[in-house]
Amino acid sequence: MKILVVGGGGREHAIIKKLKENPNAEKIYALPGNGGISRDAECVDIGAKDIDAIVAFAVKNTIDYAVVAPDDPLVLGCVDALEANGIPCFGPRANAAVIEGSKVFAKDLMKKYGIPTARYETFDSAEKALDYLMTAPIPTVIKADGLALGKGVIIADTREKAFDAVRTIMSDRKFGSSGDRIVIEEFLEGPEVSVLAFTDGKTVVPMVSSMDHKRALDGDKGLNTGGMGTIAPNPYYTKEIAERCYEEIFMPTVKAMNAEGRTFKGCLYFGLMITKDGPKVIEYNCRFGDPETQVVLPLMKSDLLDTMLAVTEGRLDSVNVEFYDKAAACVIMASKGYPEHYEKGFTITVPDDEQDNVYFAGATVKDGNLVTSGGRVLGVTKTADTLAEALELAYASVKRISFENSFYRTDIGKKALKAGDIH
Repeated sequence: MKILVVGGGGREHAIIKKLKENPNAEKIYALPGNGGISRDAECVDIGAKDIDAIVAFAVKNTIDYAVVAPDDPLVLGCVDALEANGIPCFGPRANAAVIEGSKVFAKDLMKKYGIPTARYETFDSAEKALDYLMTAPIPTVIKADGLALGKGVIIADTREKAFDAVRTIMSDRKFGSSGDRIVIEEFLEGPEVSVLAFTDGKTVVPMVSSMDHKRALDGDKGLNTGGMGTIAPNPYYTKEIAERCYEEIFMPTVKAMNAEGRTFKGCLYFGLMITKDGPKVIEYNCRFGDPETQVVLPLMKSDLLDTMLAVTEGRLDSVNVEFYDKAAACVIMASKGYPEHYEKGFTITVPDDEQDNVYFAGATVKDGNLVTSGGRVLGVTKTADTLAEALELAYASVKRISFENSFYRTDIGKKALKAGDIH
């Protein structure tokens, strides 16, 4: 099979490495991919949002199967366009990807179908939002409606910060048209859990749970990022919580999308908070998370390509999807200054015996050398029988990998280890 993977980050690298395990995956193209991915797939310089060029490439190269991984092309209808040209895909069509593309849509869906989430109000006017905030409970959460590179959510712990958040999103238009509408919602408390799930619109198969670390610095300090590391499984996601989530959130969401004429096929990401009142949805994503994918897929015992094909063909109930009873840890190595200003172009040195454990996100090839080209440069993932062992191995590997101006958090998994002692 000739396979095309749309995207060019650490998530896509993890997907490609897992797809390569299937002997039928004779050729994999990554559009656009990156310098690190080029060791595992043929990278083609076509942007993930250039739908016309992606389709033209797929048709010309007689692609047998496409995996559309990032949110932007999914929301823009990449799957629809590829399928219209006879190319089967893994990923939701645009009318289902709206579950991530519009936070207003997602919140209204949950309200309509009784799926547990935070109380909220929506606004398309900064003036009305500011009026509401005069008396709204604080802290509160302000979210841009559309896609904003994972940075369109602001937690305001004072009224003044809430006002500033509204002005930043709606008046200053920091996230462009994504901020035309906003959601202001109740601040929930409790441990966060990420659960990725395969679904063909009928069957839902949750993957191993995980815990992301969004803040740039140790102790959950600093700015929000795309994720500085992750571990799996999440100790807060107990068997009892998993059963409740399946019955109260996962299946009801898939059924709600069907009822709306928006059948979801692909990977549905559930961002959850385990509150004192039970699990609630913080957000949906219409695709694999990053860097959650980098710990979930290494724990997948079953074949990824076979599972994806079952999703696409609507026969997910006919395959047995299994995961190893182990733990995984991923530590992100980033460029100093991320997520704001940082320098690029530094040579990356990875020992040969570490290559299998590294997922590249921001790397390019220059004069035959791999050099940094982004904020999050790479993720180092290790698996082991216990989380403590996986973390020890991951950090030992990080110390063997180098590039100038690198930094990483030293406390990935610390909270999970403490929680594991309690549960």
